[in-house]
Amino acid sequence: MSIRLGYQMPYFGYAASPRELFPQVIAQAREAEAAGFDAVLFMDHFYQVYGQPDDWMLEAYTALAGLATVTERIQLATLMTCNTYRNPALLAKIVTTLDVISGGRAALGIGAGWFEQEHIGYGYEYGSFTERFERLDEALQIISPMLRGQRPTFQGKWYRAENAINEPQVRDDLPILLGGGGEKKTFGLAARYADHLNILCHTTELPQKLTTLRQRCEEAGRDPQTLETSFRAVVVVDEDGDRARKLAQEFMQRDVVVVISEDSVFAGTPDDVAEQVQRRILDHGVDGIIVNMVANGHEPGILELAGKALSPLVHS
Repeated sequence: MSIRLGYQMPYFGYAASPRELFPQVIAQAREAEAAGFDAVLFMDHFYQVYGQPDDWMLEAYTALAGLATVTERIQLATLMTCNTYRNPALLAKIVTTLDVISGGRAALGIGAGWFEQEHIGYGYEYGSFTERFERLDEALQIISPMLRGQRPTFQGKWYRAENAINEPQVRDDLPILLGGGGEKKTFGLAARYADHLNILCHTTELPQKLTTLRQRCEEAGRDPQTLETSFRAVVVVDEDGDRARKLAQEFMQRDVVVVISEDSVFAGTPDDVAEQVQRRILDHGVDGIIVNMVANGHEPGILELAGKALSPLVHS
């Protein structure tokens, strides 16, 4: 269940009305599936981060369950689930149910969480950076065995579980994805628990990040080759390269919650984008790419262009 080419769908402000929104989400998922993408991924946010907080945002797992019934092959996940928003045993049950609904196409993407305004608005405890990673570590000690057909009993500082049952399951190897660039905490947890790590950093930092990741795997007694890696990129592609670059510039100038680094933006014709991705990401040894096409991914035909350009690079 490798994810070498993923499509992250983070923004929903393109629809004319809420009733028209999900049909357009379905259309993108189906186009991504037909274009050779391995996965569709939502952000786990309640407020919009690629615009203003009150711009539209769908709840991730409800939306993924809806997509499970209208797609056939493509994997379904978040990038990433905020650990502090759900009890870990409940999260294991949620993602396992998604796996049942989709016929074995779910993956659990999970991270420590970072958006303080959301925590305050929805009444979740935010805590310190250290506390959020303590919570994530404990959560994975419950979630990982529950996804592997076990019934864990655990008593920690933040969470507890007692013989936690998680049935039905269609498989006992539901993949776990972690995301981030922290070489100590995130990489250490990935070496212990994850099947896939989405690395967040500047592209120039990738060689150092991959070297450190190999060290974390060796410390955990793990073969680094068993941990798949990807890089998340903002991609703007169009047959008209000038239009793509203009859309990218307009996006970079938007008033948004998340500041997007110019280093993570790849814009131009399909050939332009393919060359940039190969040179700036894959040539460093990263296995795959997860693309965020917030500027124009909702336009019919754009995902087909992206798939044709990028799939051959990662599915050799």
